[in-house]
Amino acid sequence: MAYKITDACVKCGTCADNCPVEAISEGDEVYVIDADVCVSCGACADNCPVEAIVEE
Repeated sequence: MAYKITDACVKCGTCADNCPVEAISEGDEVYVIDADVCVSCGACADNCPVEAIVEE
């Protein structure tokens, strides 16, 4: 199951820095996760300081 970044994202980049498969990129308003690349490891959610990442 892939993860999703919510509107609570503050664009700090922590999620992208911690993604082992580089599935996260900076979007216009928030960072975005490419569901086709995401391996559902949870590293992004575990490291998000504002808890803006949830399972889809």
